[in-house]
Amino acid sequence: MTALTLAKLDDIDRILPLVAAFHAERGIAQDDAARRAAIRPLLEGSPHGAIYIAGPVRAPIGYAAISFGWSLEFGGLDGILDEIYIRPGVRRRGIGSEILLALPRALGGAGLRALHLETSRDDAALRAFYERMHFEPREDYILMSRKL
Repeated sequence: MTALTLAKLDDIDRILPLVAAFHAERGIAQDDAARRAAIRPLLEGSPHGAIYIAGPVRAPIGYAAISFGWSLEFGGLDGILDEIYIRPGVRRRGIGSEILLALPRALGGAGLRALHLETSRDDAALRAFYERMHFEPREDYILMSRKL
């Protein structure tokens, strides 16, 4: 089982390169100062989200970032798996599966009622993986965003 550890402020310099790598893979344009500003509150204990380190804290192999909200539809606290990243050299070893099975159990035990994520409609393999991890597409809904 891959260790999942709630990240703390001391971990920021180990998490930043992982987030930068994820953003580079996904084509997300953001500089390190903006990343640091987005990550820091979560590591300082913000109630709005958390970051979990996958693998050894001193040499993480990935991370999962979750944002918390409230859903009337789901009856309480819900979360969005905002980002999940595993280093390319250790992918396809079941680490992502372990994370996506462990997080809902742990967060559900803490009162989370639903966990959501978004993925590309065109990535059939990734969608199939998420479905194997018990995430269901909501075909009648699309995620819409307004950047402020």
